[in-house]
Amino acid sequence: MTESHPRTGSDPTGLHRVLDDGPGGQRVLPQAARRLDTRRELWPDEVRVRVETLNLDAASFRQLEGKHTVDGRPDGAAVRREVLAIVAERGKMQNPVTGSGGMLIGTVEEVGPESSLGLEVGDHVATLVSLSLTPLMIEDGLERWDGLAERVPADGYAILFGRSIAARIPDDLAPALSLSVMDVCGAPALTHRVVAQYEQPVVAVIGGAGKSGSLSLAAAARAGAQRTVGVVPGDEEAALLRESGVADDVVVADARDPIALRDAVAATGALADITVVCVDVPGCEGGAILTTAERGTVIFFSMATSFSAAALGAEGLAADVTMLVGNGYAPGHAAYAMDLLRSNEGVRRLFERRL
Repeated sequence: MTESHPRTGSDPTGLHRVLDDGPGGQRVLPQAARRLDTRRELWPDEVRVRVETLNLDAASFRQLEGKHTVDGRPDGAAVRREVLAIVAERGKMQNPVTGSGGMLIGTVEEVGPESSLGLEVGDHVATLVSLSLTPLMIEDGLERWDGLAERVPADGYAILFGRSIAARIPDDLAPALSLSVMDVCGAPALTHRVVAQYEQPVVAVIGGAGKSGSLSLAAAARAGAQRTVGVVPGDEEAALLRESGVADDVVVADARDPIALRDAVAATGALADITVVCVDVPGCEGGAILTTAERGTVIFFSMATSFSAAALGAEGLAADVTMLVGNGYAPGHAAYAMDLLRSNEGVRRLFERRL
């Protein structure tokens, strides 16, 4: 390839694709960078994927939709224009407000000779790393997307680094269903790991009827939870979650109201030993902390979380709880989430209803 980048050689983290430096001139990783190099030509350890579908993460899409809502009606065309502008400016899809991106489905079209990802040309894959660090070029102007949903039909290409992660789309599931599961597969894997460290804990999942929430409830049950509590914001979601049978108890509460949330969970018999936050709205930190028993654990799986609010809130409440940031990755997380979907009819119904 013709080298015109100011740095020579490649790095498995993608450092060689970063086009700007941080304050003081220090190097930054692709996630923290403002702009990425989107050239088609590959460094030896890279893979290029022909993009079919982008899946914007919930926090990012909610922010964009809210910004472009007039008189209660979302302006999809304005959302589409802003997504195109972000990608054109940054070389990646990273919402400048939430800092988050999403993931994609596509087909491998070229593999560098030193790639260690185990992919082959023609593989149908979902990326398991965020669009906020993935070089992305959109070539169709998103002309097939109305801007009104998180799932974005697209044509273009994306670049995977030596340390990126991608999973082949299984043949027995619809691609859209696979994408929905893989988008949140880090949540059930970490939930299982934490629950297994306790002896029959009570597990509360805030946002239990959602994608990551329903999988986390199923994972908690499989890992040995004594009882699971699904928290939802309204009666309609409560009915769906009860019908699915995924949670032992279902409660309706506004997760932004700390006292109401605490009391709703406590009314099921006890506070939670483990609380998993799977909602994409800000202001849930205090309620999650109050809902968790002393020496318990809170897992935050929401890009809307303010981690300073969580840390200072726990201090101010004198709450002796461990707080974990769900980073979306654990070894085998995609296969584990897919197995939960296949084996739990209630979870599968919730996912298919969303599609």
